[in-house]
Amino acid sequence: MSDPRLEELVRLRQRALEGGGAERIARQHAKGKLTARERLNVLLDQGSFNELEPFVTLRDREFDPSIERIPGDGVITGYGRIDGRTVYVYAQDFTVHGGTLAEMHAQKICRVMDLALRNGNPIIGLLDSGGARIQEGVRALHGYGEVFRRNAIASGVIPQISLMLGPCAGGAAYSPAMTDFIIMVENTSFMFLTGPQVIQAVTGEQVDVESLGGASVHSSTSGVAHFAAPSEQNALSLCAHLLSYLPSNNVENAPVVDVGDDPRRTDLELNHVVPFDDSTPYDMREIIDRVVDGETFLEVQAGWAQNALVGFARLGGQSVGLVAQQPMVMAGVMDINSSDKICRFVRFCDAFNLPIITFVDSPGFLPGIAQEHGGVIRHGAKALFAYIEATVPKISVITRKAYGGAYVVMSSKGLGTDINYAWPSAEIAVVGPSGAANILFRNEISESEDPEATQAQLAADYRARFANPYRAAEAGYIDDIIEPSQTRPKLISALSALREQFRPTPPKKHGNMPV
Repeated sequence: MSDPRLEELVRLRQRALEGGGAERIARQHAKGKLTARERLNVLLDQGSFNELEPFVTLRDREFDPSIERIPGDGVITGYGRIDGRTVYVYAQDFTVHGGTLAEMHAQKICRVMDLALRNGNPIIGLLDSGGARIQEGVRALHGYGEVFRRNAIASGVIPQISLMLGPCAGGAAYSPAMTDFIIMVENTSFMFLTGPQVIQAVTGEQVDVESLGGASVHSSTSGVAHFAAPSEQNALSLCAHLLSYLPSNNVENAPVVDVGDDPRRTDLELNHVVPFDDSTPYDMREIIDRVVDGETFLEVQAGWAQNALVGFARLGGQSVGLVAQQPMVMAGVMDINSSDKICRFVRFCDAFNLPIITFVDSPGFLPGIAQEHGGVIRHGAKALFAYIEATVPKISVITRKAYGGAYVVMSSKGLGTDINYAWPSAEIAVVGPSGAANILFRNEISESEDPEATQAQLAADYRARFANPYRAAEAGYIDDIIEPSQTRPKLISALSALREQFRPTPPKKHGNMPV
C-alpha cells in the first residue's frame, strides 16, 4: 500500500515543476524564450541545483479566487554550482502570474539573497517579470523595497549579477540597476521606468519598447547594461564566464587560472604598435590582447563610452581589472561618460580585491559647452575619487599621450598608484606641444614671417625638451621607462610584489563621493 503522504509530496512537487502549465510554457517557447527551470539548467552545473521554498504560495488571508494558486508564486529560488563554485540564484517564472512580484514572491527572493550574503556567495537574478502584482497593492511595493535594501547591503560584499531575460518595467528596474553587472538579451529583454504608452500620453513622443529600453539602447546609449548577448543561451554562458574572473566575496581572491601562457613572454610587435605621428590612432585593444594571458580579455560596457576601455583579464593566471583609453575613438579623450565608466569599474575592482592595470593615452578632457554644463568637472572627480580610494595594487603604463587632467586622473603617482611605467613614446605635459607653443610663444609666432612653420618648430622643440617620459622619470613621477615588448613580464613581476594595502584615513563613516 502506497503512503498517501508521499503521494501528496510527489503531487505538489510535480505541480511546482509544471509552472504555469503546458499552454503557458508553449507560449514562452513561441517567443523564443526558455522557461525559468530551463534557464537554471543551462546556467548551473548539471544536477547541482537545490531548490528552496518550492511550495510557497499566496497567504490564505490574501487569497483572491481570481488568482490561481501555484506553488512557488512565480519565482524559483535556490543554490547550485557554476564551475564547481557555489552560487545562489532566483529565476522569475513568466508562466506563473507573468512573473509578477508579490509579497511571497519578494519574500522568497529576499530569503535567498540573505543566504548568499550570510555565506559569502554570489547572487544571480534571472529576471522576466510583468512588474508588481497589482492585486497585492502596497504589499508588492513593500516587497520591492525589501529587495532593494538587500541589493544595497550586499553591494561590495558579494558579486551581484542580473540577467535580463524578458521585461523589467517600472520600479522593478531599480534592483538590477543596483547590482554589479547587467546582461541583456537582444530583441528579448527591455528595461524602462515608464512605458511607451505613458510617454506618449505625457510627452507626445512615440516609441516602441525596443527603441525605448532594449539591449542595444542600454548597452550603447544609456550605459545601463554591461553586456548584450544575442540569445538566452549566450547570456547564461556569459554570466558563467564573467564569474570566473570574480571572487565569491570581498574577503577572498579570484580564482587563479593557468591558461599556459608563459609569464616571461615578450612581444616584439608591441615595439611598433604606437605610430611615430602622435595624431595617428591605433587600437588599444591590440596592446591589451598582446600583454594579457592568451585571449582572456573580457571587455565590459564595450558599446558605451567607447573612448574608454574597461574589462577583466588574467596576467600570470591572476584576475585583474584593466582600464585604458581607446585612441581609435575621439582620440581617447576623457569626457562625462568615460569618467563614469572608469569610476564604477575601478570601485568594483577595489571592492573585490582585483588589481587595477591602467593603460594611458589621452590628450585630456573633452572641451565644450555641453561638457562643462553637463558637469564634466563633477564626473571627472568621480574617477579621481575612485582611484584615490582604491587600496588594491595599482599599476599604470603610459603608452603615448598623458596631458593635463587626464594624466592626473588616470592612475598617476600623485593619486597613490604603486608603480608607474612609461613607454619611450610617452608624452607627459600640462598641455600638448602645439597648445603649449601657442601659449608660451604667442608673440614670437604672430610676429614671424611664417607663423605656421614657426609654431610647428616651437611645438617640436617643446616636445623634445619637455613632453617626454624622461623629464617625468627624472623627477620621480615615473618608476621606469620600459621597452614595450617587456610590458607583460614587467606587469606580472610587479603584481607578484604588490599586496592589498592599508591606507589610514581620518575616522569617518564614509567619504562624500561626487555623484
